[in-house]
Amino acid sequence: MTRLFHTTDLHASELVWRKTLSSASHYEADVVLLLGDLTGKAMVPFVRVGESEWYCAPYGKRETMLSKEQVQEKKAVFRNKGWYVFEARPSEVEELKTNPAKREELFLTLMRRTLDEMLSEIDETRFPPGVKMIVCPGNDDVFEIDDVILKHERVVYPLKRAVWLDSKRQLVSCEYVNPTPWNTPRECSEEKLEGRLEKEIERADGGTDSLVCNFHAPPYDSGLDRAPKLDKDLKPVMDFGNPVFESVGSRAVLKVIREFQPLLGLHGHIHESPAHAKIGRTVCMNPGSEYQIGTISGYVIDLPDDPKEEVKYWRVTG
Repeated sequence: MTRLFHTTDLHASELVWRKTLSSASHYEADVVLLLGDLTGKAMVPFVRVGESEWYCAPYGKRETMLSKEQVQEKKAVFRNKGWYVFEARPSEVEELKTNPAKREELFLTLMRRTLDEMLSEIDETRFPPGVKMIVCPGNDDVFEIDDVILKHERVVYPLKRAVWLDSKRQLVSCEYVNPTPWNTPRECSEEKLEGRLEKEIERADGGTDSLVCNFHAPPYDSGLDRAPKLDKDLKPVMDFGNPVFESVGSRAVLKVIREFQPLLGLHGHIHESPAHAKIGRTVCMNPGSEYQIGTISGYVIDLPDDPKEEVKYWRVTG
């Protein structure tokens, strides 16, 4: 039997990352798959205004710290939420406010540095030496982080190749998703996405009966793709005080899975929609994500030695 642990969308949460590393031992996994959306979405300056005084104001309310220890404690809180932190003088913060190019440059530097530090911890923790770690970007991730993943020897970068999970099953991957309101780095039309998916499936040896597809976008109307409906101002549509949900997954992913019927579809992208479903013979699963509160969500998947036996799987959080 080969045991997989599939999790996704950690968005730079250091607490979720530490739990991802621990999952190998905790669930006795042979392969840990961290699939999609690795980087954070915000950065927080810690502004130094004196020899022993700093402040931050991420929510518009100023919080003062009077020692380096307090600064480190507060930084850890934000890092666990997936926010990037840095120290600066008031003049530097003002320059960042008025200089978008410099702000973007700093954001990219923090993205790359944080991901590099996190992946370096694989060698510094008790992550079992015999366990395979697969790390894949997602649609929210800029292309400049890919070389950071590639430099780490303990990490398998799965894009544009077929990766053997064990002696019987291969993994193919596509990090692109169908169009979103956010204009993320790795999205494209459904027509182009279908072509990308088919090209990835062609990389695998043999048939698709034992193929595992890491497609970041979940299939359309599968129960894995329910997200709040947004109005023209990108605000949630409400009905009697409750958000209205709609299916936002990919029709191309649904079509390709129906046609090729792989063994598994491993998805993510839609944080609010943890679920699994069968499309024909294919089991599709989205663990969901609660990275903001430091909770890891994942699926433990047991692949039997006999391919004719049933795949077992269950969702875990913690």
